[in-house]
Amino acid sequence: MSDLVRQVRVEDEGPVRILTLDDPARRNAISLQMREELRAALHAAMGDDTCRAVVLTGAGGAFCSGGDPASMPADDPAAGYARLAVLADVVTTIVAGPKPVVAAVAGPAFGSGLSLAVACDHVVAGPDARFCASFGRVGLVADGGLFWTLTRRVGAARARSLLLRGTVLDAETAYGWGLVDERSEADQQLALAVERATELAAGPPLAIAATKAITADLPEDLAALLTVEADTQVRLFGSADFQEGRDAFLGRRSPRFEGR
Repeated sequence: MSDLVRQVRVEDEGPVRILTLDDPARRNAISLQMREELRAALHAAMGDDTCRAVVLTGAGGAFCSGGDPASMPADDPAAGYARLAVLADVVTTIVAGPKPVVAAVAGPAFGSGLSLAVACDHVVAGPDARFCASFGRVGLVADGGLFWTLTRRVGAARARSLLLRGTVLDAETAYGWGLVDERSEADQQLALAVERATELAAGPPLAIAATKAITADLPEDLAALLTVEADTQVRLFGSADFQEGRDAFLGRRSPRFEGR
């Protein structure tokens, strides 16, 4: 990959790591190279103690236009599975990884781009953002966990409609449906996403990681969930972060969490 132009740009803004899909000539269509670079960048961020939150965005006024049908291996099942496995790892890392991930969406978030956006913990959309499960236009079903993530965001009925019809949602409608968490002014989606990520970065890393782990794999019944909650809470009672949070609360000051 060293001879190729990189398709994911990595920058740090304090404790926030900004990952930018960077192939604007193709509206950041998620090639295999981009998937692999994004997977590597996400794994690095999740394992870096200096990084406390991640922002995922796209260059050139587009988030991600989805996959490139011309590059999809129509007659090579092994290559198809390998391609999808990389995207599955990317989505799993976003959903279940220990660091919060905020999406900053401008322009299209179509196909697998929609999968990436709704996998994030918080979605900020500019006024020109558009969202579409466009897979049916080329005779495919959704991938990147979209059946799971979209249903959790907008409910089963609306998710089914979007997946079957390929309807394009504007930022206003997506916000009303719960697909988007916040709207920004024009060209301010990245700044607002970084602001939200910075707020999350100041939070308790152990508790945030535990919250993401629980919500990514919710037990099916209340009794099992209560057990998971108790096990997690008792473990956190013994953490330095809980001691710091308690001391800060009693001392009427802001806590300084370190993830210990």
